Amino acid sequence: MGRCNIFILTLLTFSFISCLFPDFASAALKQNYYAKICPDVENIVRNAVFKKFNQTFVTVPGTIRLYFHDCFVNGCDASVIIASTPGNTAEKDNPINLSLAGDGFDTVIKAKAAVDEVSRCKNKVSCADILALATRDVISLAGGPSYPVELGRLDGLVSTSASVNGKLPGASFNLDQLNALFAANGLNETDMIALSGAHTVGFSHCNQFANRIYNFSRKNAIDPSLNKAYAAQLKSMCPRVVDPTIAINMDPTTPRTFDNVYYKNLVQGKGLFTSDEVLFTDPRSKPTVIAWANSPQAFNDAFIAAITKLGRVGIKNSKNGNIRHDCGAFN
Repeated sequence: MGRCNIFILTLLTFSFISCLFPDFASAALKQNYYAKICPDVENIVRNAVFKKFNQTFVTVPGTIRLYFHDCFVNGCDASVIIASTPGNTAEKDNPINLSLAGDGFDTVIKAKAAVDEVSRCKNKVSCADILALATRDVISLAGGPSYPVELGRLDGLVSTSASVNGKLPGASFNLDQLNALFAANGLNETDMIALSGAHTVGFSHCNQFANRIYNFSRKNAIDPSLNKAYAAQLKSMCPRVVDPTIAINMDPTTPRTFDNVYYKNLVQGKGLFTSDEVLFTDPRSKPTVIAWANSPQAFNDAFIAAITKLGRVGIKNSKNGNIRHDCGAFN
């Protein structure tokens, strides 16, 4: 076989592998990436996150949700933090992102400032890596598992509102829709169910689930998959005329603890969104929900595996990324 043919075969093989295994392109990520560049970066970020956490618990769900929204749109490149300019409406100003808590953004910005205060670290650590580290730290601070974070991401050079459309799961998604969206990011059904467990902390607004407690299929009907007592509780907190200022805990049992109670709630019909409860009502995902409801360790292990895979999505290289001096603006 000639050299040209070998080259073409190699190229095709690489393309085939890349299609089958989206994580293949993320081999550059590694633990302790900054060991020689900024050796204390994890402690610096952790201390900054701890200070923010002590100011408000919203730091936890705000940071987690920011990370998920970032990775699902153009990959984990901190493009969601970019501020809009007169010539460009950025991701953060897409309607679906307007509900992202400001405390998530503030956590990353303050951690970045703390890192850059160290002369050898200044402008050496990406905002994308700081967000990944901060996410691990808030999960741990809320009682969830700690885990090693792969590092070496670069910050993206593009952030547009239009790029968000169709990239994030909706509150009314069924299992097929959820699986398809996660599969587009190299994540399987088990990963999806595990990452959905992050709804064990945080809050939502009534308009995201009002259809389940009012006029589900006919006048005054309630979604039959909802626990009746829980539905009554939701009705008492959410008037028929939706008040956008009302926030409801996504986990009605342990809303300030990152744990497996989310799955116990699903078994009891207390999933807030259709996309939550469907994980229990659909027979394909039900066994996993039951297993994790009964085993905190099994959930923790699955979550660590899933969020590690999530962190490998859409990693930028030197041609389409850099290290931002300001997380909210391109260099």
